[in-house]
Amino acid sequence: MPRPLVLCSSILLAATLAACGGSDSSQPASDGSPDGAALYATSCASCHGADLGGTDRGPSHLAITYEPNHHPDEAFRAAIRNGAPQHHWSFGPMPPVQGLSDPEVEAIISYIRAEQERRGFDP
Repeated sequence: MPRPLVLCSSILLAATLAACGGSDSSQPASDGSPDGAALYATSCASCHGADLGGTDRGPSHLAITYEPNHHPDEAFRAAIRNGAPQHHWSFGPMPPVQGLSDPEVEAIISYIRAEQERRGFDP
């Protein structure tokens, strides 16, 4: 590719990314671990709500059904990786979430658990 075209393409890409704003979920948190809140926002919130309270597409992660003794972390891992059949809700089956590394999945689960602990569960 000619050098001026590469430069123009690079500038266009940088401008496009800057215009999009938002957080880059691939950026680690200050301690170097993936940012669970940002990953949740980009990978889960469209169905489960930015506030974890659910939407018309997916259930609330603050529902008592998702407390650790009923849905342990392994259930979240399996649902993220493999999807989940409809069983506690009427939204249809959950599809697998593509493109997440194991550390990113763990960061999402940690974020959900921290929010559940901080905010409690809905009946």
